[in-house]
Amino acid sequence: MIRAPRSPAAIAGLFVLFYVCLQGLVIAGHGSALERWIIEDVNVRTSVAIINWLTPRIGALAQGNHIAAPGATLSVRNGCEGTEILLPLWAALLACPFSQRIRVVGLLLGTVWVFVLNQARILALFYAFRADPVLFGQLHGYIAPLLLIFAVLAFFLGVLKWDRRRSLSSASPLFV
Repeated sequence: MIRAPRSPAAIAGLFVLFYVCLQGLVIAGHGSALERWIIEDVNVRTSVAIINWLTPRIGALAQGNHIAAPGATLSVRNGCEGTEILLPLWAALLACPFSQRIRVVGLLLGTVWVFVLNQARILALFYAFRADPVLFGQLHGYIAPLLLIFAVLAFFLGVLKWDRRRSLSSASPLFV
């Protein structure tokens, strides 16, 4: 199947439209049961389970949106749950003219990728806060956000490469 080309301006416009709509949904969901589930159950409980598996002597507890342990209580707030990096990825995957298969696989694997990255970020922040609050500040404010951006960009570029390979392999030769 041949897809109609989409101009860079159209892709950019669709990206902005999708991003604004997705961000609007997140804003509309502030304080909802879904937001609490994502923050408290999906993120905090998972992080606590990993912390207690890696370092059981710490005895971390999930208390709402807090990861509580002797020497550190880390709050996971709105935005810390990964949506700040997931939404632009989703918007980009929706805006680009991918096949439905690549789009769906990209959205699913991208969501898992962002979740794994965000868990690594939360764990790094938790251990950094316990060890060195200055390191925590640098990690929270500069290092982790940049690493997340580059890791998600690498994922998106991988999807673009996969799409291009698929497009090139399905093209029929002009001459036999």
